[in-house]
Amino acid sequence: MARMIFVNLRVSDLERAKKFYSSIGFVNEPRFTDDTAAGMTLSETIHVMLLTPEKFRQFTHKAISDPFRASSAIYAVTCESRDAVDETLARVADAGGTPDSNPPQDFGFMYSRSFEDPDGHDWELFWMDPVAAEKGPQEFNDLDGSYSGEEGVK
Repeated sequence: MARMIFVNLRVSDLERAKKFYSSIGFVNEPRFTDDTAAGMTLSETIHVMLLTPEKFRQFTHKAISDPFRASSAIYAVTCESRDAVDETLARVADAGGTPDSNPPQDFGFMYSRSFEDPDGHDWELFWMDPVAAEKGPQEFNDLDGSYSGEEGVK
């Protein structure tokens, strides 16, 4: 069995969070959903558990940060193309999130844009040229790619 990731997120309004994630391509998994949590699936290996504050508290003894005030993680997910990155970001604002919460990045071989969900969690959507992903940016550049290694945000 392939290893999977389950990202656990504290959300202030479970129904709003379910609608947001559904709007950007996640599918609710009813077997892992109740009044305190919602399992949302993006692929066979990528899942997000949306947890009410009370439910989230059951999993940690640490202080819980406010994602609107401090960033503790950026959840990055691949897209199949540059257009898919842009198309998903176009749905973010309509769904209640904040698109381009950090500046877009275009390195030629990799393109990314970020957003904040309605609870302030940072996400990044990115596409990477398959050759660059296989060979690495330097070899990609040596093969006449466009990345110089000196540019960041375009």
